[in-house]
Amino acid sequence: MAISYLLFLVIIILTSLLPISIASPPHKLRLSASEVAALEAAAPPPPPPPRPDQPTTFFEVDRPHHPPPGSFGPCSTLLLSHSFAYTYGKPPTTVAYSPPPCLAAAGGRASSISLAVLEWRATCRGVQYDRIFGVWLGGAELLRGCTAEPRPSGVEWSVSKDVTKYASLLAARNSTTLAVNLGNIVDDQYTGVFHADLTLHLYFHHPPAPAPPPQPGLGPADAIVPISQSLPLNDGLWFQITNGRDVGSASITVPRNTFRAVLEVYLSYHSDDEFWYTNTPREHGPFREVTVLVDGDIVGAVWPFPVVYTGGVNPLLWRPITGIGSFSLPSYDIELTPFLGKLLDGSDEHEVAFQVTNAQDVWFVDANLHLWLDPRCAATAAGVVSYDAPPLDTTIAVRPGGPGDEFYYTTAFRHVSAYGWVQTASYGRITAAWTQRLGYENTNRIIQDSSVQAVNQTTDAYSAAHVADRAGVLYSQEAQQSFGLYMFVGVVNQTSNDTYTIARNVKLGLAEERVAAGRSGFWSRSLRNEQDCEMDVDVEEGDAVGVSWGARQTYRYEASDACYFRNVTSLGYTVVSDHSDETCGLKGSAPGGTAGLGATAGAARLSS
Repeated sequence: MAISYLLFLVIIILTSLLPISIASPPHKLRLSASEVAALEAAAPPPPPPPRPDQPTTFFEVDRPHHPPPGSFGPCSTLLLSHSFAYTYGKPPTTVAYSPPPCLAAAGGRASSISLAVLEWRATCRGVQYDRIFGVWLGGAELLRGCTAEPRPSGVEWSVSKDVTKYASLLAARNSTTLAVNLGNIVDDQYTGVFHADLTLHLYFHHPPAPAPPPQPGLGPADAIVPISQSLPLNDGLWFQITNGRDVGSASITVPRNTFRAVLEVYLSYHSDDEFWYTNTPREHGPFREVTVLVDGDIVGAVWPFPVVYTGGVNPLLWRPITGIGSFSLPSYDIELTPFLGKLLDGSDEHEVAFQVTNAQDVWFVDANLHLWLDPRCAATAAGVVSYDAPPLDTTIAVRPGGPGDEFYYTTAFRHVSAYGWVQTASYGRITAAWTQRLGYENTNRIIQDSSVQAVNQTTDAYSAAHVADRAGVLYSQEAQQSFGLYMFVGVVNQTSNDTYTIARNVKLGLAEERVAAGRSGFWSRSLRNEQDCEMDVDVEEGDAVGVSWGARQTYRYEASDACYFRNVTSLGYTVVSDHSDETCGLKGSAPGGTAGLGATAGAARLSS
């Protein structure tokens, strides 16, 4: 990515080569490794200073994974150990995969697995950008993440992801291929090599307990169909979407006895669209959506959480607490059961396709189709009764301002609904309904003469799937999500042309409520995750006299059977406070919602 004029001026300040003059807003929000090193040099050393050869541990705040009561394990298997040096544009690293022997000893079935955790551990030393990586099993993506940006003394980090929903892949008797892609460049300037270990931890239901009662449509799927590119190839298995007209697609065949289908979408954005939420109408605006089409019809959309990678805006913001979702990017579910009338119409193949509204080069998108099968019949029948997907409703308003003062207001709304039926042997005739409602609001203010840009964005997403037979609810799921982003970059506290503060402030928030019901009961879970990161460079008479950064994060997860709370604060590289609690006794410490996230701070910044 090109470096903006303002960020180039930061280096001029730090090396005291020239007096500074403020000229243009920071549209490109990425620093080079040399610029980061210059900023670190201006910062006071942490007390006590670490040993020069001691790596720094970076981490993403997330809840721990515990097996259900009565489980035994773990059985841990190292799947891959590899050093990613110059791997850009080269084939993914692949190894053969077969179920671990301990799985066969525990019964050998996917239903034997009570919990599966995929652990990625990596280290890197030297100079390097952040890089995106993906992990696929049999073509189905299991994990997508961003690497940490290293320090000369080294950095280490780990990701542990619950992958129990892929149990049918993990337990498949036929050997398959595990593929890992991490496109890295090593040369005279960028010296960092990523050394990574990938380990699978399995827990099992304790024998001789009887098989759990059937939960129609809930629990891990019986089969997973990858919707991705096929090996061999020289890159990740994702489709690369380079503009709003580009299409990534795959032809699939759905087993004839399917009675439920859910599409899980993975996505990430890079290069010209890494900071899509900051774009003006000249850059296709700040709104993006990934639309999913089945045989040409839109069946759902994904409006992504604005993950900021570890080198984004300013890398110091994400050290040592990284941004929400950056080490383990989220995936997004779309219920396709009401559309089984299309997928089971007798045709041999159907096209599943992805487009990205307003995209610039480049987005990486792929998906996994999770399928539940009726064991009592060779084929189900299905039909689509109703379907409604009005065109996207979006507007961009421009508020006239003075010279060098721009203000943009963008909104969007999307609605998709469908109703269908499936005739099964096990449950008779079932009806399926899917509803998705999405709302979006973004404000973007740019003041050129003081090099300020302030972005405030909120995305609200509601989805519901209800499937019933004559006896009542077979399964029902609802989700309400709210994503908040506030970002400020610019100059504040300016008393003269060469005395001021260069400021960076990013607030991220995620609020989520989910409920599910089935034959045997009701489940619920909620998540509140909020993060506030700041970095300031104080400049006096053209010289940087101090650099400081810090982060505060609160995380609360509450479910029918579990709870986890964490409140952590860092200053520089030092974690100054860290409290976690799995009893969630500190009710008053819970973070609030994300509505209007950052509005007060934004007003304070703009009035400085």
